[in-house]
Amino acid sequence: MTWSRPADLRAQVQRLWDRGDILGALVSGESLFPRRLTLRVPTSGELTEGFEAVRSWLGELRQMPHCRLEMREFRHRTFGTNMLPCAAWIDTLDDAAALLGKRRDVERFAALLAGTRDAQPLLVPWLGQRPLRALELHDAWPGLLEIAGWLQRHPRPDIYLRQVDLPGVHTKFIEAHRGVLAELLDLALPPDAIDQQHAGISQFAPRYGFRDKPERIRFRILDRANRALPGQPPTHDVTLDADSFAALRPGVSRVFMTENETNFLAFPELADSLVIFGAGYGFSLLAKATWLSHCQLHYWGDIDTHGFAILDQLRSVFGHAESLLMDRATLMAFEAQWGVEDNQMLRDLSRLRPEERAVYDDLRDNRIRAKLRLEQERVGFEWVREAVARLG
Repeated sequence: MTWSRPADLRAQVQRLWDRGDILGALVSGESLFPRRLTLRVPTSGELTEGFEAVRSWLGELRQMPHCRLEMREFRHRTFGTNMLPCAAWIDTLDDAAALLGKRRDVERFAALLAGTRDAQPLLVPWLGQRPLRALELHDAWPGLLEIAGWLQRHPRPDIYLRQVDLPGVHTKFIEAHRGVLAELLDLALPPDAIDQQHAGISQFAPRYGFRDKPERIRFRILDRANRALPGQPPTHDVTLDADSFAALRPGVSRVFMTENETNFLAFPELADSLVIFGAGYGFSLLAKATWLSHCQLHYWGDIDTHGFAILDQLRSVFGHAESLLMDRATLMAFEAQWGVEDNQMLRDLSRLRPEERAVYDDLRDNRIRAKLRLEQERVGFEWVREAVARLG
């Protein structure tokens, strides 16, 4: 039997809630109720074959609260005249909220909507589009409105996020809510207060005119004879902001990059050279250092699909970069150290050299072993020293 049960009718109302339609109608003024629900009822044949089952079904429906049944007269040659439901209705928003146990949520949203219309009417359309998200942010919503108003009064303030001084808004509040704030500020602020060149959570500060934390680059000079910086190469460990690194004149002709900290700290000494620690997929901060274009660059990453993807990304900034210890000989020499790459990169990498592409294709196509990887820290240091010495 496929007759509609109370749970089926309730599920139809729940779908309206889950889509945000019920709360969204409060914003738009649309009238959703009274609303007729889809109701599957017994056929004449089913009434004949299972009259008692039909009576039980009807009893279940009649006990369902906040739902009105529209009845019609049904004449049957065996059972005579009976009244059976022909439609089920949810008459009011309050009935729908009570049926779902959402009365408190509706009250909260209505209060949130009223406060937004009063304080930030430009944000009302967002509530219509994201009502359930707004409910999740109920406790934070007053602070979000305060920040929107503050930025309207102080566009592009040129301070750090934690310097915003608002009563009741703690110093980490903006950082914790950058995602939703970006959506709200795009509606609340005038176009000249938004730098459209920056997008995404990581670019929140420059997009809305805040100071960003300086990007930092960590490096070591590998040449004992190099005195470009204070300290004693190659044991020193220097970190500079990206602008200071770009202005550096380190007096080297060869630069290495490695993703592993131990490899960075223990990298072999080499004349006229320095090593940079880590960049992952982000090399844009190095692009400011134009002097790198005049150095030989060597990237040492894991021998796995993502390692080659990072190398490919580096070459989008510095096309002359070469790989180091990411070759087939190194891979096969350390078979005992092979591991597993959980989430492989499968796309084509157009900037790889032919020998690199051959290894990459073997890895992504699992020709050597499924999901094979050799992490850079598992390569023996004697092997590393010999490879670096050959370059020198």
